[in-house]
Amino acid sequence: MTAGSFPGTTGRAGVPLDGTGLLDVLGVAAVVIDAQGRIVLWSPQAEALFGFRADEALGRYVARLIVGTEHREEAMRLFGQVLRDGTAWAGTFPVRHKDGTVRQVEFRNMRLTDDLGGLYALGIAADRAAVERIETELALSDRLVSQSPIGLAVLDTELRYVLVNPALERIHGVPAPLHLGRRIGDMLSQADAPGLEAALRTVLATGTPLLDHPLVGRTPADPDHDHAWSLSFYRLEGAEDRVLGVAASVIDVTERHRADAEANRSRRRLALIADASARVGTTLEVERTADELASVVVPVLADIAAVDVLDSVLTLRRPGAPEEGPELFRALALKTSGRTDALPAADPPGEVAMYGADRLVTRCVHTGLPVLVEHVGPGDLARIARSPEAAELLARAGVHSYLAVPLIARGEVLGALDLKRDRNALPFDGDDVLLATELASRAAVSIDNARWYQSVRNSAVTLQRSLLPGTPPERAGLEIAARYQPAQASSEVGGDWYDVIPLPDGKTALVVGDVMGSGIDAAATMGRLRTATCAFADLDLPPDQVLTHLDRITAGLEHYIATCLFAVYDPVRGGCRIANAGHLPPVRVPAHGPAELVDVPPGVPLGVGGGTFRTTRVPFLPGDRLVLYTDGLIETRHDAIDERMALLVGLLDEARGPLEETCDHLLRALRRPGAADDVALLIARSTG
Repeated sequence: MTAGSFPGTTGRAGVPLDGTGLLDVLGVAAVVIDAQGRIVLWSPQAEALFGFRADEALGRYVARLIVGTEHREEAMRLFGQVLRDGTAWAGTFPVRHKDGTVRQVEFRNMRLTDDLGGLYALGIAADRAAVERIETELALSDRLVSQSPIGLAVLDTELRYVLVNPALERIHGVPAPLHLGRRIGDMLSQADAPGLEAALRTVLATGTPLLDHPLVGRTPADPDHDHAWSLSFYRLEGAEDRVLGVAASVIDVTERHRADAEANRSRRRLALIADASARVGTTLEVERTADELASVVVPVLADIAAVDVLDSVLTLRRPGAPEEGPELFRALALKTSGRTDALPAADPPGEVAMYGADRLVTRCVHTGLPVLVEHVGPGDLARIARSPEAAELLARAGVHSYLAVPLIARGEVLGALDLKRDRNALPFDGDDVLLATELASRAAVSIDNARWYQSVRNSAVTLQRSLLPGTPPERAGLEIAARYQPAQASSEVGGDWYDVIPLPDGKTALVVGDVMGSGIDAAATMGRLRTATCAFADLDLPPDQVLTHLDRITAGLEHYIATCLFAVYDPVRGGCRIANAGHLPPVRVPAHGPAELVDVPPGVPLGVGGGTFRTTRVPFLPGDRLVLYTDGLIETRHDAIDERMALLVGLLDEARGPLEETCDHLLRALRRPGAADDVALLIARSTG
């Protein structure tokens, strides 16, 4: 059976599909009869078909050997017609088998002439049942191949097409005759043809079928879009295991591939949203939140991301979303997926830039709607970039798709999330708009919370600083330096304070305190306690009595407790008198000797009520230093307080320079980034 024998299919004529010929399958017999009706040639297949050996048939009259009495007259008529007229005859005729049975045989009879003019009749015969079986199989094969919705092909051992069915013609968009003799890679563009041919050769060599092999590429049928196929290959073998080639089936699974890709994309979007929920808004810092948002979207969603907030929003001056005119943006964050020429075109974080009303980012905040440019052209770059120079940089970087989505919180447009693609070849689409909008919406709430928090914090810091003394006053016999540092942006401002209070007879009160709590209320409470401390100190009361009065006042405040260290320096008598209300002990640094913690009874915090305070006299000679501080200087979440106090003492042992330098050195060495508490620091040196 040859490739060209399939009706409705195309193959190279004469190329067998297996090692058994069609005549062999049918068992076609050949019989030659002379003009007298005697058998002169009897093929081996005739022996199999009729049962008579050659020595039993040769020379016998054919009509008497294989034709029954009732059919002899008709057989003689047909025989005479073939010899007399030379007309070929074909049809089914009943013959007698040697075993006595009658069988239907398919005949093809024709006249032969030898070189002497002698006439003969050639009869080609096959069993009718075998012929009908082959006809049925061929018809069935034809239907299976030509009507199958699955692309089918046969390739020879050189992996060249020898048969292609109509379904594969449609898949490839190439007629079957143009397939023949060509390789599979010639039909597929943007596909892994070398890898595919390597897989086919493995099937040829091993005989192991390759099933459901995925392939994505393009064909002449649809050269502008990717398609996905499932390929299966198995080796074709003929008689004696001779390898004939490879059979291939091709199923178009593009819709399933796209559905799977969309499902994967949806899973990635959900994962990105979950990641953003965990990573964005971890602090109450506007810049940190913007940086977290930009870090989440690069490179999963965009190659370049910028977060720009309206400058008026940060200063709380914006009454609502604008409708027209230019806008002043403050760049908060900028992220890229790698080195790119587009980076210099962006506004560096912290800088302020004016964008005209014709700019896309301005339109985004004016309308409160996303702005999508799927395919960026030269005219679009002019409306994206801040300047012609920046537009040229974006073009050089290959920015080809742009998306800006507004940052909206509580109905107010805060700014925009600006996204670009230069490495990712895919343009932004509608799904990207939805995802970016969701991420921007979540981040905008965190940015809004942070800006309001920072506003309240700034108010608290302003109040706190306004309630603290200015430059410490010059006092006879004392050199003084002081510092106040508020908590970092991730925590509320507390109620730490220090004070230097002039007293009668040249004495000086040195005070450090810490109101437990945070925010404006704590700062206001600190101001009240500082005022009261100054008033009681002016009465020239002993330190323990001053703390007793402060304790009563604090107990009358709403749920506030404070610690306080109160010291009085007397230049006439020399030395200091110190009382403690639950505060950390001061450090004394002798002019000649190691620094040490001052052993002062701790007392109870102010506001507890009923506490007893004691005054301790401490030597304070010329050149000595006394260091008062709040717990924000040394306390951390992970270190033991004793270790941190020992570190403070060690630093003071080394820092014997000017007091101002000592203050800065302590803050640099002991304060941690993001410290969650205020610091008040006061250093006094006796000058004698």
